[in-house]
Amino acid sequence: MERIVLLGAPVEEGSGRRGCLMGPDAYRTAGIVEELEALGFDVEDRGNAVRAAALDAVSDIGRLKNLQLVAGWTRSLFAAARELARGPAFPIYLGGDHSLSLGTVAGHAAVADEKGRPLFVLWLDAHADFNTFETTESGNLHGTPLAFACGLPGFEPYLGRPLPAVLDPGNVCILGLRSVDPRERGLVRAAGVEAHDMRAIDEIGISRLLAPFLERVAAANGLLHVSLDVDFLDPAIAPAVGTTVPGGATFREAHLVMEMLHDSGLVSSLDLVELNPFLDDRGRTARLMVDLTASLFGRQVLDRPTRSF
Repeated sequence: MERIVLLGAPVEEGSGRRGCLMGPDAYRTAGIVEELEALGFDVEDRGNAVRAAALDAVSDIGRLKNLQLVAGWTRSLFAAARELARGPAFPIYLGGDHSLSLGTVAGHAAVADEKGRPLFVLWLDAHADFNTFETTESGNLHGTPLAFACGLPGFEPYLGRPLPAVLDPGNVCILGLRSVDPRERGLVRAAGVEAHDMRAIDEIGISRLLAPFLERVAAANGLLHVSLDVDFLDPAIAPAVGTTVPGGATFREAHLVMEMLHDSGLVSSLDLVELNPFLDDRGRTARLMVDLTASLFGRQVLDRPTRSF
């Protein structure tokens, strides 16, 4: 029986509003353990991570918000992700805002490097999260994890030391973009990140955009980390996020992505981020995210329950 390990990351300091710290427990209440067990997995819930101290995390850039707190979470989740990535179980990180990926992606990149395999990252998000300390306009650090993982300069306060391994920007695919800062857009293009906005999805189709990326992962014998942000989805079906952008992925598009990922057999770790239960409508977003996770792990269309909200 395959094993899955759940680790809660009750992080909200990287976002601009409170509520994401309740995310991990909302996933549990929505039945993530039961859904995965029903698919035949052995699920271990390790509870929630604890933030480390990071009093040395300082910067001359005054607009950065909660730098020491976010750095503490980064160090804690980096250590946890590195441990889990070395083990046999599939890790799912229950967030928490997207700054949790500062630690998870860096940890998995470090272990992929130890194994001599490339790490690929599929970033399902309305935002690129490719800002640096210099370019962030809001100062909210949940907009920086991909730039950090890809080795852009100036992020030394996060870990207090250099990254053990840098993620190749050419191994990143961002899908679902709808809101990118002007300076951030330049960084994404300069780095060579594969980035697809909703217009591309509308014109080409989500499966035709995702399939070539998965083929590249397979050809490289890569490990694939998926980071699923609630705001990848259209807010009409997933309202529980503090960074809503209209025009997101539909219910069917999102499930198709998960089904393709399952069929590929390539995914090795997963972030579920930016769920803010304080903004939800009777738990519908949490339940949808759990349903998407179940699709990633093999639940078929015919197995889906009918629900009345």
